[in-house]
Amino acid sequence: MDHQGRFRRAALELGIPDDEIGAFSRHLRLSIGLSGGSGGVPAGQFGGSPRLPVDMDWPSAGNSPLPFVFSVECGALPGVDGFDLPADGSLLFFLDHEKDHLDDTGAYARVVYVQDGTATAVTESPGPGLTGKQYDVSATLLAELPPWFGTDEDDDDDEDVDWDDLSSFQQQLARDLERDIPHLDELRALACHLWPGEGLAGACIGGYADEEVVTSVAEQTLAGLEKAGGAVIPMAKWDSHVEKEAHRLTSEWMSLARFPVADAYYYGSFAIRHDDLADARVDKALPVTRFSE
Repeated sequence: MDHQGRFRRAALELGIPDDEIGAFSRHLRLSIGLSGGSGGVPAGQFGGSPRLPVDMDWPSAGNSPLPFVFSVECGALPGVDGFDLPADGSLLFFLDHEKDHLDDTGAYARVVYVQDGTATAVTESPGPGLTGKQYDVSATLLAELPPWFGTDEDDDDDEDVDWDDLSSFQQQLARDLERDIPHLDELRALACHLWPGEGLAGACIGGYADEEVVTSVAEQTLAGLEKAGGAVIPMAKWDSHVEKEAHRLTSEWMSLARFPVADAYYYGSFAIRHDDLADARVDKALPVTRFSE
């Protein structure tokens, strides 16, 4: 479905200028919320035993099998502009959240893509504590914007992000946005009206990548440029350069999945480059496990 076209037509009907709609739409992303108990068509499964290819061993880190978190059926998910999920097959997510939280190699997290037509079988857990209670989830669309988006330095009642919590770089982005899009509040309200989701999503597929992943990639990119003979960035300006590079990278990276785990103190996520996802290279996804807020 042409979601950007639907949004543009609805905004034009409200009398909002086309240039403002275009500027807003460059920041608008849709994610797919997964929730249980909504009565919709099942699109995935949390917990229980996964269906793996008959010739595949249970994903593990060395001799340590990884807990299975959830799976989704790609063909049952709503299509999203700019989010090149495989058209069919299934994605399965495995994560040892406690070990991944202390490790930056990605060894304790795995995404498995199983193409349609692959011979699969329900695979029993090779050990205790590797699967949770099973329940089906259905999918709905959610509107997403960057966390700094629309934050007003003169509005003390902003429920999303406080102005003082933004960096100077993000504050300037917010000021520029307010200057360039006078109908910002109306456009935000329209996006939330068109794609409000249904209830609270337990997990999300797509949308903006976890900030920690993009920041880490930005740091590695800049360090690699210096090592290759590029200009050396003074330490006093390092953070600002990293932030600007991370902002640039948001156009290259996206969230593959964000989800809760059995331990209420942790939250898991995978980020992936757009081109890797388009080619189904889900093994390139980078995991980040963080504490829940």
